[in-house]
Amino acid sequence: MRYMNDYDLDYARSRFTRATKPNRLALVYVVDNLREWANTVSDGWAYWPKPCRAASAAMALIESTTSAANDEQERHDISDAEMLAAVRPIKALLTRCAREPHGLYPGRPMVTPEERELILRAVTD
Repeated sequence: MRYMNDYDLDYARSRFTRATKPNRLALVYVVDNLREWANTVSDGWAYWPKPCRAASAAMALIESTTSAANDEQERHDISDAEMLAAVRPIKALLTRCAREPHGLYPGRPMVTPEERELILRAVTD
């Protein structure tokens, strides 16, 4: 399972801000907001596989493990279509979670419309 921790996301945010890559940067914000939300409604981002799986395509576009991969990502941004395709599974997860009851607050959906908007704020379609 693919996973990005706080440091990985901060590093990606720094790289794509400095390199001016808006679509990759938008994905960093979406994944980070999803991570924060998952931490508030579960045992944590690292222990709940559904959000990590939903964000897998987005993380594949923003994480790297080598200097060569960093250079390539910092030279070339992804297209709007690639960004939106990476966000689709996240939107689907949030739609399902809007219907499921929340364990901490019985009767409340796991994700509210406001939380969904905050998670997806960096991307539009």
